[in-house]
Amino acid sequence: MDVLSEVLRAVRLEGALFFNAEFSAPWCVSLSRSTALAPYVCPRAGRLIVYHFLTGGRAYAGLSDGPRQELTAGDIVIFPHGDAHVLGNGAAEKPVDSLEAFAANLKQGLKLARFGGGGEITRFVCGYLACDARLSDIFLAGLPRMFKVHIPGEPSGQWLENSIRFSVGDGSGSKAGSAPVIARLSEALFIETLRRYISRLPAGETGWLAGARDPMVGKALALLHQQPEHPWTVATLARRAGLSRSSLAERFRHFLGVTPMAYLAEWRLKLGAEMLCSSDRSIAEVAAAVGYGSEASFNRAFRRQFDCPPAQFRRERSSPSERY
Repeated sequence: MDVLSEVLRAVRLEGALFFNAEFSAPWCVSLSRSTALAPYVCPRAGRLIVYHFLTGGRAYAGLSDGPRQELTAGDIVIFPHGDAHVLGNGAAEKPVDSLEAFAANLKQGLKLARFGGGGEITRFVCGYLACDARLSDIFLAGLPRMFKVHIPGEPSGQWLENSIRFSVGDGSGSKAGSAPVIARLSEALFIETLRRYISRLPAGETGWLAGARDPMVGKALALLHQQPEHPWTVATLARRAGLSRSSLAERFRHFLGVTPMAYLAEWRLKLGAEMLCSSDRSIAEVAAAVGYGSEASFNRAFRRQFDCPPAQFRRERSSPSERY
């Protein structure tokens, strides 16, 4: 059972590489919150996760209001909550606003952009993941504002690194790799990074990510996400996960702070909200798809969660950004 795969399948990540750079020291660029970038790369995005992958040289990265971290070739740095940040190498006088300086490059696909003072070369590609804001909260909430992972340390990471180098290596953005292939590479890179991050969490960590790593809680979570419409009880879930009812409840509370059934109820309603905004299913069909025995019971639960009935929620939130 792989709960991360089940959640990401529901969230429906959509990724792309959008910037291919060769910068020479000294240089420093500032990047606004991802909401400012979204109109350029993915106007429909409910939430935009931004990352930068160093394919050569070295650099630093940091939140606009925080310390900097050193990066070397093979590092990927991710800003899962879309915070403003800076990238650079050397002592540039003032950060250059990336959108002002490189807006034209964003329209040229992966054509190589060159910039800087003529010194040490840093090569990197930038990518994004767009996802539904409501559903992605489940795993993004446990992530820091910025984190880095060194990708090439395992065969899967080496394959990803080589594939991305190949896809952007000619510098024109026109060779090797159609948009769908590059999109899949972007998504695979993010998932690989997230898996590495989860595997390295401290032993005493709690929260959704730590729960997903725990063999028993992770199995229970995967079952709930695989079949949210199933008429689960604590007893049936515990039996399928290989635990007693009391052990499952205790471990679930330890990692997630709620009971399994409370967790399931919240996830069902998030799924229902996403379906209302992204499909033409009737409210009764949505209710059945997320495990409610009747439209009336779904309406009552939905109103408690979102302070309005499903029909009103659909009318008010079916904008392009919400439908993503």
